[in-house]
Amino acid sequence: MTPVYERVALIGLGLIASSMFWGIRRSGLAREVTGYARSAETRETARRIGLCDHVFDTAAEAVAGADLIVLAVPVGAMEPVIRDIADHLAPGATVTDVGSVKRHVISAVQPHLPDGCHFVPAHPLAGTEHSGPESGFAELFDNRWCLLIPLENTPDQVVARVRALWEGLGSNVDEMDADHHDLVLAVTSHAPHLIAYTMVGVADDLRRVTDSEVIKYSAAGFRDFTRIAASDPTMWRDVFLTNKDATLEILGRFTEELFALQRAIRTGDGQHLHDYFTRTRAIRRGIIEAGQDIDAPDFGRTTVTK
Repeated sequence: MTPVYERVALIGLGLIASSMFWGIRRSGLAREVTGYARSAETRETARRIGLCDHVFDTAAEAVAGADLIVLAVPVGAMEPVIRDIADHLAPGATVTDVGSVKRHVISAVQPHLPDGCHFVPAHPLAGTEHSGPESGFAELFDNRWCLLIPLENTPDQVVARVRALWEGLGSNVDEMDADHHDLVLAVTSHAPHLIAYTMVGVADDLRRVTDSEVIKYSAAGFRDFTRIAASDPTMWRDVFLTNKDATLEILGRFTEELFALQRAIRTGDGQHLHDYFTRTRAIRRGIIEAGQDIDAPDFGRTTVTK
């Protein structure tokens, strides 16, 4: 495959960035990949496992000469990072990101870009509960969606190159506006994570009463919650603080639905419960039929060895 970019700089070297590197290497999408992480320990780990062609000790060094810069840091860190690297971007460079909130990230990044550089926000809908440079694998994005949020006045060819990169990584690519993205993700990702964190927190409180039986006798439903609740706490803290309005709207609707189910249980309305569960069961079948998961207890995430 002809490289899409000459030099890609990965700022942040966690699950997504490390998977991008292995995917870029698998498909020959860039001639060179540089990297930077704030933690010296992370940088040393990246060097040890051969993650990136060069790992630098400063973000400024990593982005020098790069025609694509990927901001793979928590959404709350986007503004300080772009401030740090703005003066070191090559003329005409493209900046993109992988954050799961878009309106906030656009406000944080776009004002600091030098003239002639472009920002193409992106969000790969892929991940596991693991984090860090050793957690990545090239297949993470295969047949998963990546959403692009093209900004006004961004040249079509700039967006097309970012699309080509994600398609080369194995993703299906779609485009939408920032506010719609944030609402959709509040439904499909952000609120479910908050609910999972809450349920595991309740179980932790109960465990103190039941002498660890909650852990010992965990059934599949609770185990699934713990997988979600094991996700990176810094990332999710920033997600909820920066997508506040959409998340609160969905949580309000969730609360209304929960009250209705509580009422049905209290009054013995079995028909309401059966009808509700039948309708929601169809959502799971639709996800499987869309190829976004398989009917398996590991969520279809088979461990891949590089």
